[in-house]
Amino acid sequence: MPDSVPDLPSRTFAPGDVIFRQGDSADGEAYLVHEGSVEVRRVVDDQDRLLRPLGQGDLLGEVALFRDAPHSATAVALEPTTLLVIPSDRLEHMITSHPRLAIALIRQLARMAAGDAQDTGHESGSDRPGPDR
Repeated sequence: MPDSVPDLPSRTFAPGDVIFRQGDSADGEAYLVHEGSVEVRRVVDDQDRLLRPLGQGDLLGEVALFRDAPHSATAVALEPTTLLVIPSDRLEHMITSHPRLAIALIRQLARMAAGDAQDTGHESGSDRPGPDR
């Protein structure tokens, strides 16, 4: 993602605040971690599993947008956290305007699908992006 994304609204969360829950509607938004950290968890076979911790520069919630489906995981702030809110139309515009961003996102989604296939025995997306560092 670009280092600075002007005119995006932000939301702040205290430690332990739920950003979204597994099964919640995406409401046409994805989020970029601007400050702080987030833990992404999912219930699989009645067990709560940690999928991935996220930090500054990580994207979350984008898979629900692309799938036009509810969130497949729960995101919780681990510390005071500020997220930039990216509406779906803005995210699509950013991707089509920045080919390097599109490639990075495709790689991230492929890693997520591969991780899900290992965890659950089949390929599917989740809301667990990873940094492309």
